[in-house]
Amino acid sequence: MVISSSTCCTLQLRQMADLPPVSIITPSYNQAAFLEQTICSILGQSYPRIEYMLVDGGSSDGSVEIIQRYAHRLAWWVSERDSGQAEAINKGLRRASGEIVAWLNSDDLYLPGAVAQAVAAFQADPSLGLVYGDAITIDAHGKPLGRFAFGDWSLLDLAGFRIICQPAVFMRRSVLERAGYLEPSFHFMLDHHLWIRMARLAPVRHVASTSGPEPVLGLWAAARHHPGAKNVSQAAGFGRETLEVLEWMKTQPDLAALIQRNHRRVLLERPAKPAFVRPETRPSHSLRLAVPFWAEAHDRSAGQPAGEPPEEGSGGCPPPDPDSVGAARHPTAGRARTSGGLAGDRFEWLSPR
Repeated sequence: MVISSSTCCTLQLRQMADLPPVSIITPSYNQAAFLEQTICSILGQSYPRIEYMLVDGGSSDGSVEIIQRYAHRLAWWVSERDSGQAEAINKGLRRASGEIVAWLNSDDLYLPGAVAQAVAAFQADPSLGLVYGDAITIDAHGKPLGRFAFGDWSLLDLAGFRIICQPAVFMRRSVLERAGYLEPSFHFMLDHHLWIRMARLAPVRHVASTSGPEPVLGLWAAARHHPGAKNVSQAAGFGRETLEVLEWMKTQPDLAALIQRNHRRVLLERPAKPAFVRPETRPSHSLRLAVPFWAEAHDRSAGQPAGEPPEEGSGGCPPPDPDSVGAARHPTAGRARTSGGLAGDRFEWLSPR
């Protein structure tokens, strides 16, 4: 599925009252080094009807102070101990009032236009229960590492563990509530388990990314790859829970039958990986707006020298390039600009406030 720029423009021109509200939840625990960038990537979205909630697990690294700075922009927030990511996200989902819902972890980012394009996809096909776009990966300092392009996966594809990028996923709340919220016993495959349950109830659609003027259509999220991320530090857990999801599917009559009919594809074939494009192999003009950073967090880091990478838990939010530190607010605050492509060497930090 490809969302045209004319569709997005039409969406933006409609009366605000006609636009469906979108609820976004950020779960967080001791991620002060990245949290403000995440918050600003949501508050800097062009879509006008966003209900934003933040669920903190009782952080002690300065995260609460960051949240308090943005409290007036949040529909709800809390900082209290919980049992993990699933419980935190579920707290927000149960409070959500938007027709469309999503969660964005506190080390990931939305790219410009992501929310508006997701809404356009749902409005173009009211039968859809879940839509997802493509994504880029970035390192701990925000440097782009590459780009993931996914396929239009079916329920069978998801049962065969074809992966989609969670930060680039948006859901129709009515379908989510029928499927049920995240399973708290999962800590690694909690999202994929949910995708399968939702795909049983309604169609799932991929919005393919295209080259073009900013914002790049279909390129919705930046997933951060850093030493503290679960997919880096606890990779073995994903393998264990993949087997648990498979065993769960065998207990579901419809999924068990699907697996039986497609035994070789689900159990024996290795799932195809999404296409991954490294920066140096991608023409720079196609991704002029690769990574949006809407934060001036480097000016407010807790004692962190400008332009230096943060120490673990220090609460600093360094820009990718020290030369960009201290850049004045631009008249087009709320947008992100870069002088490079996917491997851009200079980013300006702009505030949505």
